[in-house]
Amino acid sequence: MSKKIIGIDLGGTTVKFAILTEEGEIQQKWSIETDISEEGTKIVPSIIEAINKHLHMYGMTPEDFIGIGMGSPGTIDAVNGTVIGAYNLNWKTVQPVREQIEAGTQIPFFIDNDANVAALGEAWRGAGESDPNVVFLTLGTGVGGGIIVGKKLVHGAIGAAGEVGHITVDPNGYACTCGKTGCLETVASATGVVHLARDFSDSFAGDSRLKYIIDDGQLITAKDVFDLAKEKDPLALMVVDKVAYYLGLASSHLANILNPSTIVLGGGVSKAGEILTETIQPYFEKYTFPTIRRSTKIRLAILGNDAGVIGASSLVKASVAE
Repeated sequence: MSKKIIGIDLGGTTVKFAILTEEGEIQQKWSIETDISEEGTKIVPSIIEAINKHLHMYGMTPEDFIGIGMGSPGTIDAVNGTVIGAYNLNWKTVQPVREQIEAGTQIPFFIDNDANVAALGEAWRGAGESDPNVVFLTLGTGVGGGIIVGKKLVHGAIGAAGEVGHITVDPNGYACTCGKTGCLETVASATGVVHLARDFSDSFAGDSRLKYIIDDGQLITAKDVFDLAKEKDPLALMVVDKVAYYLGLASSHLANILNPSTIVLGGGVSKAGEILTETIQPYFEKYTFPTIRRSTKIRLAILGNDAGVIGASSLVKASVAE
């Protein structure tokens, strides 16, 4: 019987687990709540307990597995298997995650940043269609990303490569939490879309359901903006067009430098669907070098919540292959 891989997607609310084949096919899935109490000290023990419990349940042993791969928030030292600065997990100090999990499960362990791992998943089994050169943008509460060149993640000098959310798209724009001004994250994240909608509403004089909702003091979400744009609400269409302009501009920079086959858009904002890619495309074409324009596709992510565990499993494959 061929050996299996365990993939883990560690998030601030839940930890998702999967047992996968070497080809990245999910055979079993489960999840547990992330217990971030007591400085996050319960997280790793609960992961170990969940793995051992399910191995026993399925009649499996550590020898049945090539390894465990995990995507985690924070700054990751993939060589030493540590995490620091994962503040949504209450991990403020260095966490020796590999050391603990290998000791607790007797299975080799590999780790990388969660956005990088999701990029690996979409590149391997998702919208990237196993192409060796893929850029992944995750558009959620913030904007993150992962860059894959020659089937390998690009980490950079200190592991900070792929911070696509901090490409400057408007030097006179909104202040970003990183301390800069005009970052992509300030206009293309879920909160950024709402910020743009509220600003545009102030000067919009026409008839608009979105403007009525904002002026009435009701809360709005990025989903509301995109849903109203699909209904041809004029203010919502203006907002979506501006978001698409910024995403098209940033994507053109990435494409001109990296020449990927595909730029994949994931995260909550990408659930807006084709209205997003169709509105981005003209701006992307406007700002890209002609040969790049013809060779790079912009596609929506297709793996959903499975991208993390599938990408985590590919960390194991890549490490074993080296």
